Amino acid sequence: MSRLFLSRLWLDSLTAVLLLLGFAYWWLGNAVHELAGTAMFLLLIAHNLFNRRWWGGIARTRREPRSLFNVGITFALLTTMLALLVTSVLISNALSSVLPPWGGFTVRQIHTLAAYWALVIVAIHLGLRWPLLMGVARNLFGIREPNALRTLLLRAMAVAIAIHGVWSFLQLGLGTKLSMQMTLDWWNFEESVVGFFVHCAAVAGLVMVVTYYGLKLLQLGQSARGHAFWQRHQPR
Repeated sequence: MSRLFLSRLWLDSLTAVLLLLGFAYWWLGNAVHELAGTAMFLLLIAHNLFNRRWWGGIARTRREPRSLFNVGITFALLTTMLALLVTSVLISNALSSVLPPWGGFTVRQIHTLAAYWALVIVAIHLGLRWPLLMGVARNLFGIREPNALRTLLLRAMAVAIAIHGVWSFLQLGLGTKLSMQMTLDWWNFEESVVGFFVHCAAVAGLVMVVTYYGLKLLQLGQSARGHAFWQRHQPR
């Protein structure tokens, strides 16, 4: 595993951390929020430059569900991040002396909507790459042989994270935030800071688990249909 790949992985992880920090506006304050957002977008630009070959190969994408879903999610993420970037500029306090006052209440709502959808879509994006991430973890920890007990424990952890993620989704009131509904139900950072980030991470974990195992079930269904088709058309 090359150092360049590991460096890119660490930068991507930092980008995800900065996205989570961005949700803690009422804890960090506006200045830190804008600095974290600026750093996140700079890292996103670097991420896309590193992956420019993938963008160039979109036209050659295999016409099968997983690949097409991956392309669709990537474009959804691009759209969400562009919406987040544009609204960030419009409502920025740091740029308020330079730009006209275009950032009203509706723009702030769109900014919040884009941010929470970015959390969900990034988690789907990671869920699609979970086999790659597990491969990196195996290499880092020197795991070479499969182990039934370890697999069972990891799957049990995935179920536990998914259950916690459902609870966290309700605790954060993400249903209203993802549908752009008016709400005054914001997290009280005076009571708990760590709890907020744990809930956000659990929601991301839930989406990743659903994405990964949902696609595995889809692939199993396709294999079963292909096997049944092959059997029906065998000469008798």
